[in-house]
Amino acid sequence: MAPLITLVGTAALLSVLGLLGVRRLRPWPVALRGGLAAMFTVTGTAHFVGLRDTLIAMVPPALPAPELLVTVTGVLELAGAAGLLWHRTAPWAAAGLTLMLVAMFPANVYAITEGVPTGLTESLPVRTAMQAVFVAATTAVLVHYVHAWHGRRRQAPAERRPVPRA
Repeated sequence: MAPLITLVGTAALLSVLGLLGVRRLRPWPVALRGGLAAMFTVTGTAHFVGLRDTLIAMVPPALPAPELLVTVTGVLELAGAAGLLWHRTAPWAAAGLTLMLVAMFPANVYAITEGVPTGLTESLPVRTAMQAVFVAATTAVLVHYVHAWHGRRRQAPAERRPVPRA
């Protein structure tokens, strides 16, 4: 539940700051990117500190080298969080994080359905709903940038305007 609270709380705080006059935080994608970056920083850090043993236990036995998988996914989450903060890399980071969220979801299903002692109290429907929110958020960032890029490409060169740095 902490990742969801981090995502929503940070995005809401950044949105409020945007409404209060911080211009760089006004566009909704900026607030969402900030919330996602905070969330993936929290979850990526957990791959190394605090929950590492729990995350290793969640890896289904059919997958090789659980410790390595947890390390790699932690690095990817931290890199994705950093990538979300720069508008030029944000769509790539969002795309990669979306794919990673989908690819890692079976580990959550395995842990819940097999009763792996993780200390997490979430049921499968709750975990699925949270994962859907995370995927929707990363996808929204990606779609925003793809739409902005596509709209810019359709204009004649003289009509082009800079893509918003949201």
